[in-house]
Amino acid sequence: MWWTDWTTAFVLGLVSSTHCVGMCGGIVGALTYSLTPGIRQNRAQFVLFSLHYHLGRISSYVLAGALVAGGAAVFQDLAGAGSALVMRAVGAVFLVMLGLYIGGWFPRFAWVESMGHPLWRRLEPIGRRLLPVRSLPQAFGFGLVWGWLPCGLVYSALVYSLSTGSVWQGMGVMLFFGLGTIPTLLLVGFMAERVSRVMSRPLFRQVAGILIIGLAVVPMALAPGQ
Repeated sequence: MWWTDWTTAFVLGLVSSTHCVGMCGGIVGALTYSLTPGIRQNRAQFVLFSLHYHLGRISSYVLAGALVAGGAAVFQDLAGAGSALVMRAVGAVFLVMLGLYIGGWFPRFAWVESMGHPLWRRLEPIGRRLLPVRSLPQAFGFGLVWGWLPCGLVYSALVYSLSTGSVWQGMGVMLFFGLGTIPTLLLVGFMAERVSRVMSRPLFRQVAGILIIGLAVVPMALAPGQ
């Protein structure tokens, strides 16, 4: 059911805040201080620029979701109905590994992020040329590049989008996943040090990890009814 997949993706983005702060907190802080003092001191303008960063980032997520889920849909058509259950199982396994990683129980999962390094080496110089950000189109453009930063959390969401076997559902998964990450990253923009200090606590990360593992049972529980 599409609404279950999208809700799960949103909750995944929301409860994975600890990883978002670790991976992107420094970027958010740098972007905040790259803005002119006039923009930083004007709350409305600051929020507008921040939302353009995130709109660009989420646009890249949605594009990646379309590519991945589209490829999965073709594979599912060729392989037959049984492949849908296999992809659901793979999505669930990735969420479990992500939960263990965020909880601090499976640090080796970090190797997943190395898969995106070749692409990131090509895109990072483009992002640097967009700094310092002085306009909303620049902010959106930087967000587009930022969306391809190697991240185990994003890759897990992509595997989950793959398990839907539909281009539109996959795009929806990545859209709602991205929306789920916005509240924490916006908060980091306002109170970077305080938020990072709270979310780096082991108990906070462990609770987030357990919640993500709980989300892993949803696709497998619903698979027979798909």
